[in-house]
Amino acid sequence: MRVILFEIGGFSLRSYGVVVGLAVLLAVGVAYFLARGTQYQKHIYNLVFYVLIGAILGARIWHVFFFQWGYYSQHPSEIFAIWNGGISILGAIVGGFAATAIYTRRNQLSFWELADILAPAVILGQAVGRIACFLNGDAFGAPTGTGFGIVYPEGTMAFDRYGAVPLWPAEIWEGQLDLIVFGVLMALKNIKLPVGGLFLSYNMMYALVRFSLEFLRGDSPRYALEWTAGQWTSASIFLISATLMVYFFFKRNHETKAIPM
Repeated sequence: MRVILFEIGGFSLRSYGVVVGLAVLLAVGVAYFLARGTQYQKHIYNLVFYVLIGAILGARIWHVFFFQWGYYSQHPSEIFAIWNGGISILGAIVGGFAATAIYTRRNQLSFWELADILAPAVILGQAVGRIACFLNGDAFGAPTGTGFGIVYPEGTMAFDRYGAVPLWPAEIWEGQLDLIVFGVLMALKNIKLPVGGLFLSYNMMYALVRFSLEFLRGDSPRYALEWTAGQWTSASIFLISATLMVYFFFKRNHETKAIPM
């Protein structure tokens, strides 16, 4: 666990930025590989710029307005100070795929086909990205109340919040579960799902993972039903995705029956 990897003069190289950068490169490489043999492969690198901008905007908006509005409503001058930290992976996902929708519309491509290609790559990037959270001491869990747990060192947000108290390894477990979701998605690629089905499966599985682990998180305020903003976002994503999945299956079956024999 190391927030700063090393310092040279006045420059500090932070582990969070390094690992997130590696996660993005890995996701792009996997997406390019998965897009082989399709018209979408040549668009992967061009898409990166759009996705990064959308992800950064979405990540900041979600963090400010859904996760920590109580703080930023009292400190509005810090809303745009993203260099001080404060982003949400849920917002990054929403923003990134919103940017993908804009890109596909401008280039007359199918959003759902491209989203199916991107989904496994995105969840793999998320899994690696959680290593960054662990090294940085953020996205931490609540106190376990036992001798089991992670004790974060001084200089991390977790230590500032709870001190030398064992916390649930929420970010580590999420990274491991994300890898399982990646494996399931790769297996589902061999099943004839409706177009958009793989992307919606990713949405639902990650929403379940995130919703469940939020009960162990110790860095988020709670709202109605004692749910965090992450749980409300996850529940919304799951319901919308499940509804669309049922619609796509119904639509495909109806179209299949309509084809004359």
